[in-house]
Amino acid sequence: MYWPLVLYFFLVLALVIAMLVISFFLGERHRERVTSEPYESGIKPTGSTGVCLSIKFYLIALFFVIFDVESIFIFAWAIAFRQLGWAGYIEIIIFISVIVLTLVYLWRMGALDWVRPKNKKYSGY
Repeated sequence: MYWPLVLYFFLVLALVIAMLVISFFLGERHRERVTSEPYESGIKPTGSTGVCLSIKFYLIALFFVIFDVESIFIFAWAIAFRQLGWAGYIEIIIFISVIVLTLVYLWRMGALDWVRPKNKKYSGY
């Protein structure tokens, strides 16, 4: 009963292994000294590459990805909203409510504040 799934699994595994082996043998090899030097947009780098960025950049990027993925679900619902009927409408209202409550929670926690006030205590992130 499960043999097509098992066969598919082994075919995918064989394909991945074959691609790795073929790329190992057919791939280019560079042994020059300049290959290991850092290079960015045609400009030789100056200074250290170990620049510390604020966690805010990562948090904003993470929130963007989370809310962007949720917008895909809303778009999929919008395509099929006639077939879903009232049950689908109620479900999307609940879904959007959870998104809005999450956004309000992040806002109240101060996760969206770029500059942190000195007198405010943070218990989150």
